[in-house]
Amino acid sequence: MAVSRQQRRPVVVLYERIADAIREGVYPPGSTLPSEPRLAGELGVSRPALREALLLLQEDGLLSVRRGVGRTVNAHPPRRGYEHLQPLEHLLSGGGAPLRVRPLLRTTEEPTDFTAQHLLAPAGSELRFWESLLNGDGATGVLSHEWAAPEETLEAAHPAFAAALREAAPAVSMLAALTGASRGIALTAHSGVSATLLGTRRGRQLDRAADTPAVLVTQVVRVGEVPVLAAKHVLATGAAALPVRQSN
Repeated sequence: MAVSRQQRRPVVVLYERIADAIREGVYPPGSTLPSEPRLAGELGVSRPALREALLLLQEDGLLSVRRGVGRTVNAHPPRRGYEHLQPLEHLLSGGGAPLRVRPLLRTTEEPTDFTAQHLLAPAGSELRFWESLLNGDGATGVLSHEWAAPEETLEAAHPAFAAALREAAPAVSMLAALTGASRGIALTAHSGVSATLLGTRRGRQLDRAADTPAVLVTQVVRVGEVPVLAAKHVLATGAAALPVRQSN
């Protein structure tokens, strides 16, 4: 999740410098990074800080360590990295191809208890609602429900997101539309994780039994203090692994 650069730890800034260099082709896929002493000198940083950043890059799937070779750049690094908000289809991909987004429903609806609480939507307002099924090769589907704040709220807080929703292709998630429209705009998010059962309707959609255990992830994304997106994602047993980071 993006925070201002002034608030970031030096290791995080260093992480992003190396990650940007990888994505810009300075270190292309399959290449080997310079040795730690040389890379620390080139970047003008201490070796302990560099080592910590490199470990984070390994954990996030941008780098691999090969015995006798060193640290190499992975062929399919994740699009987003440490402290960045990621669409679920990328987060669950494990650094490979993103999961496919199959639109089930694209409509508007009045606020529910969930959206009234998390999007501060007044009664009688209309919210965009997207229901999608996320699938990958050999992975059980993930059912995703996403709501955007009322149009007037988006136009005031994040007009680029409002435009992106109007123009988005059907086969993308709402969160992907949001992150794509937010270059240079800091987003913050809060997520909750709980255990549940699929139930009859979700079981039919995922072609699983109603009593299949599942993980329910709720998410609210804000621009400043204004909530612009709320979501519920249901991951049934057998879905791709969900990486979770805990904040202090």
